[in-house]
Amino acid sequence: MGVHGKWIDFVSEAPGHRALDAGWIHGSPSAKHNTDPDIQVHAYDEHTFILRQNKAIDYEAPFLFLIFGNARAVLIDTGATESAEFFPLRRVVDELVGRWLAEHPRDDHELLVLHTHAHRDHIAGDAQFGDRPGTTVVGADLDSVRSYFGFDEEPDRVARLDLGGRVLECLATPGHHEAAVTYYDPHTGFLLTGDTVYPGRLYVEDWAAFGRTIDRLIAFAGTRPVTHVLGCHIEMTDQAGVDYPIRTTYQPDEPPLEMTVGDLHDIRAAIDEIGTRPGRHPFPRFIICREDG
Repeated sequence: MGVHGKWIDFVSEAPGHRALDAGWIHGSPSAKHNTDPDIQVHAYDEHTFILRQNKAIDYEAPFLFLIFGNARAVLIDTGATESAEFFPLRRVVDELVGRWLAEHPRDDHELLVLHTHAHRDHIAGDAQFGDRPGTTVVGADLDSVRSYFGFDEEPDRVARLDLGGRVLECLATPGHHEAAVTYYDPHTGFLLTGDTVYPGRLYVEDWAAFGRTIDRLIAFAGTRPVTHVLGCHIEMTDQAGVDYPIRTTYQPDEPPLEMTVGDLHDIRAAIDEIGTRPGRHPFPRFIICREDG
């Protein structure tokens, strides 16, 4: 890789804690008359972008993350819609990459596409990147994830993903999904938890694995500066313990996307409180839906 501009230092300073300050698009009373962009782009800093899909395109409205390093960028998740006509993810990512490279010239800067897990609303846009030059799309299935991160040989390892001076730490975090991965970015302090932890309905397919995962995330976060715990959806209202119904396309009273390490401890306490009881269990900032009972 050739670098014409300045090599960016992602490691010399600890991440500072600051609000996202994002007014997220959240749908409209009439999906037919929705005026939100197909994809909202929020620049947390000049090297870190959070994207949200329009709820009129898909009610899941997942969040995606585009993170730049000196050698390559990584796109984490590809949204809930396959069609580039209705969900132009490739175009938006190409525009962001083009702008970033104009400001930070590099030769052979690559794009890596990874996932938090393999549910449809996080992988539907993968095909848009299949023919993109300089791009690697890693499958979200269990075998692909285990092989890529080395979890097949060492399930509890912390895999290190070097983007060129910006090294993400990656953990296997099953419970919601067997192939779930959580990513930690030391530059921003983001802990990207997919559908394992977010302000909404935490669907648990493997109760024992979910408990181990939450314990592991608490221990991991205890040794690193975590500024925000960021999942991939908002499903709660701003009333404690009250969520929006499934398939809601208008959520005017959402809480913030960002959660905290304290919320991880609250989830741990909720697991203990739920015990062996299956079903839906509401708590102020999340709802645990145990599916394996």
